Amino acid sequence: MVYEWKDKVVIITGAATGIGSGVVRILMNEGVKHVAVLDIAVDAGLVLQKELNSKYGANKVKFYKCDVTNHDLFLGIFDEVVKEQGTLDVLINNAGIMNDSYETYKKQIDINVTALVAGTLRAMEIMGKNHGGKGGAVINLASVAALSQSHLIPIYFATKSAVLQFTNCIGRDEYYSKTGVRMIVMCLGATDTPLLSDAKLGSFDKEIAATYQQALRADYPFQRMESAAQGIVDAYKRGESGSTWLANADKPVKEITQNVQKAYSILSEPIYE
Repeated sequence: MVYEWKDKVVIITGAATGIGSGVVRILMNEGVKHVAVLDIAVDAGLVLQKELNSKYGANKVKFYKCDVTNHDLFLGIFDEVVKEQGTLDVLINNAGIMNDSYETYKKQIDINVTALVAGTLRAMEIMGKNHGGKGGAVINLASVAALSQSHLIPIYFATKSAVLQFTNCIGRDEYYSKTGVRMIVMCLGATDTPLLSDAKLGSFDKEIAATYQQALRADYPFQRMESAAQGIVDAYKRGESGSTWLANADKPVKEITQNVQKAYSILSEPIYE
């Protein structure tokens, strides 16, 4: 089955710049009804809103200043969008940071995991058929960090592994058969955005921090922002609930659900011996 973006109402977090803004631009050409852009970057968000509304029509994009770790503010925006647009069809939990420093690691967990879980559950309540909704989809952004192991950013790797496991589990048929809300997880390869700049990266280990850029580029192929954004858009069209998708190294998005299921089958073998 192919799912269409046309006429959909979408909420996307962390979308004023980077991969998120790339997704918003593509969605405009896919014919969505409305995109709510949530971000803390006010200037960039308002510029994006003005540009796309001028090009595609009034109120196609609305920017909301939002720190997703402020759950009352974050989840309240869901209600605003539904009140204004009459519905919600897709949530994309794109907001994330990569910083394992002592000063930032708790915030990293709050953004990458806690807020993502909170948004997912709220979207499932709004869109779920078991709550009077018409179904929909949630796309959660993980990373190749969820598929590999490295000493470089262990806390970040843990957050993205949590996203993979959470989305796969809540996407199982025990939930989907009731809610009609597809849960899709995207594993993005290293993408050339400010997230991977020296200014954004951080570590609790100064020696590790000094090697970040060189080590990341040696260990992982980098891709353009546009490739990652297109992968997210395309995975929505083809992804069944509980599926896992990889957008890596500027290649077309690829379903890797069987790989993940096989890996967990191997991991669980000793449990049942």
